[in-house]
Amino acid sequence: MDDGMDGNVDDGVSGGVDDGVDDGMDGGVSGGVGSPGAGRETDGETDGETAPTPLAGKEIVRLLRVMAALRDPETGCPWDRDQVFSTIAPYTIEEAYEVADAIAREDWAALPDELGDLLLQVVYHARLAEERGWFDFAAVAGGIADKMIRRHPHVFAGEMPVPGEWERQKSAERRAAGMGGTLAGVPAALPALIRAQKLTARAARVGFDWPDAQAVIEKLEEETEELKAELAGADLSAADPGRLADEVGDLLFVLANLARKLGLDAETCLRAANQKFERRFNAVEKRLAHEGRMPAEATLAEMEAEWQAVKAEEAEG
Repeated sequence: MDDGMDGNVDDGVSGGVDDGVDDGMDGGVSGGVGSPGAGRETDGETDGETAPTPLAGKEIVRLLRVMAALRDPETGCPWDRDQVFSTIAPYTIEEAYEVADAIAREDWAALPDELGDLLLQVVYHARLAEERGWFDFAAVAGGIADKMIRRHPHVFAGEMPVPGEWERQKSAERRAAGMGGTLAGVPAALPALIRAQKLTARAARVGFDWPDAQAVIEKLEEETEELKAELAGADLSAADPGRLADEVGDLLFVLANLARKLGLDAETCLRAANQKFERRFNAVEKRLAHEGRMPAEATLAEMEAEWQAVKAEEAEG
């Protein structure tokens, strides 16, 4: 993604950031903000085989300096200086999807670049917060390290693994943050299919769930009949859009639950279906092009015949 986010900054930029540490990342990076992450020590949390290399720490420091230079009020990039949390957030979502896309395509050569773009988003948000005196990158990195250690006592404290301990830890953290209720903390901005699965998975933990996948299929049939009832004997243009949206939403919600009960990820299932449709429709277009025609010049029956031919070819391998 190159929408102004790359910032053509020289590799040796110092950017005037006073991080207060050497390039080995001893103690974290602090841009002068008195954050919880500043001056954090490792306390032997990793051994020599699993600890990050000094080069990793050096490159993190360099990236932080690059971002500081991009945001410099006098010498920085005009585009980067103008950004705020709300304008950067869409790029953060986009970059996360590009990482997922590279993994889905198994494009391991592209993955480091995509992960770098995503890391830049974290650094960008942390820099914006640091400029406001809220927190800095050290607080972000230290906070997630602390959280992982706290949620894995069987790894870092020598305790025996306890089933359900992860969720108990998360629930305790939500309560401590004043987020009461079983469904608290499920981000409203998540893609709707993902959020539907997370909401119902939370409810299932306290026993509010269908007994099995067959029960969900029966619910799906019930919701389908309700949609049919809304459409029965009525001109579609005269149907109540709000009622239709409600019934279609119920169908999608139940389908997301069905995927969950089958141990599948609904978003991944739909993404695969999208890719399948795209692949097959592209093949239909190519077949018509060999005949000197565009899809708009073919009848629906002709395109359906080509579609079935493509499906048959895929089935044959």
